[in-house]
Amino acid sequence: MLIRRELADDVQAVDAIHRAAFDGEVEAKLVTALRADAGWLPALSLVAVDEGEVVGHVVCTRATVEDVPALGLGPLGVLPARQRDGFGSALMHAVLGAADALDEQVVVLLGHTDYYPRFGFRPALELGITPPDPTWGAHFQARPLTAYRPTTRGSFTYAAPFQELD
Repeated sequence: MLIRRELADDVQAVDAIHRAAFDGEVEAKLVTALRADAGWLPALSLVAVDEGEVVGHVVCTRATVEDVPALGLGPLGVLPARQRDGFGSALMHAVLGAADALDEQVVVLLGHTDYYPRFGFRPALELGITPPDPTWGAHFQARPLTAYRPTTRGSFTYAAPFQELD
């Protein structure tokens, strides 16, 4: 397994991964829209490659907590036939390490409360970070990184394409 930055040649494979992993087009269209957005951070769009095949993808894009730069994670997808083989975990560890190396403060996501805590995520409200939608509750999670400052508190805003989802 190799985790590396997404290349232009990976776009179709990444699209296929998200269509298959989420059984639909929403996440694939989201990634396409994110690539065209000012919040796209190429260094934080990573793929998992196994025997020459791109089998997984994760991306973090620019977000804010009030006016402080932050990261929104997602989507994270792995081809269904390759799920539970460690690719998702490897992608998570890699993107969090890359974000930390870039001196980012915090990564925020909306996701399963049984999966993401193993990577250090906890309810974002514990850090004083409030979700765009209060009904998200404990599913709205944050992972502070080395550069995190406890004064980073307030309303979280994703990159614009997240707000345009139907």
